Amino acid sequence: KAKGQKGKKITLKTAKNFIRISFDGGRRLDLSQMGITTFPKCILKLADVDELDLSRNMLKKIPNSIQEFQKLRWLDLHSNQLEELPEAIGTLQNLFYLNICNNKLTTKNLPEGLNLLKNLRILNLGLNCLDSIPTSLGALKELTEIGLFDNALTTIPNSVKNLPKLKKLNAKRNPFPDEEQEEHVDSIKRIEMLYLVEEKDLCSSCLKMCQDERSKLNKLKNVTPSPSKKPSFPLLLTPNSSAKDNQEEWRLR
Repeated sequence: KAKGQKGKKITLKTAKNFIRISFDGGRRLDLSQMGITTFPKCILKLADVDELDLSRNMLKKIPNSIQEFQKLRWLDLHSNQLEELPEAIGTLQNLFYLNICNNKLTTKNLPEGLNLLKNLRILNLGLNCLDSIPTSLGALKELTEIGLFDNALTTIPNSVKNLPKLKKLNAKRNPFPDEEQEEHVDSIKRIEMLYLVEEKDLCSSCLKMCQDERSKLNKLKNVTPSPSKKPSFPLLLTPNSSAKDNQEEWRLR
């Protein structure tokens, strides 16, 4: 009988060897790309780290004991086989970065606890199996970036689109209706404010410059384009002409 896939066993000693100091001085436990299939319980003894990277493994489940990591600010779980997240993830109140991209998460298995992460600034839910986004994520008022790309979404709730601090929303490659697709793919930054002044408020040099530019535009508008000559191809026969009747003869040639 074939045995189930066994991943690499992580011991406490091994885990300690993978603690690094991040650029801002925090302690980061990096267990990415280690072939881990089950959450290593031993790392609960290292729950005082600021960052935890378990990306690019084969994890199917994160236990509720993740709540032991109360200092956690940065959690990377991307590229695993997660089908659900624990409700306890909502207790990580210091979390500002959460990457759960490229897993097998469905909408019904997104925990309600996600909307409790009041300090979350970056959330990546891309490359999953989501067919809708909970309106409750609109409670994440500090979010500046959210990734929703490569899912099965047909709409995004206004509570998420209108988050006050949201700067980036990546929702590419979802089956949106045409009009909604245009809205989410459009990356043009439009002018938020337009200031107009009257001529009397301009200094003489600025006024002259504006008048000169306006004159140039008016001249361009008044130029009548010369009619373009249609190219003549006298040797070409029009469609459905005598060429149609002589096709057999032409083939023989």
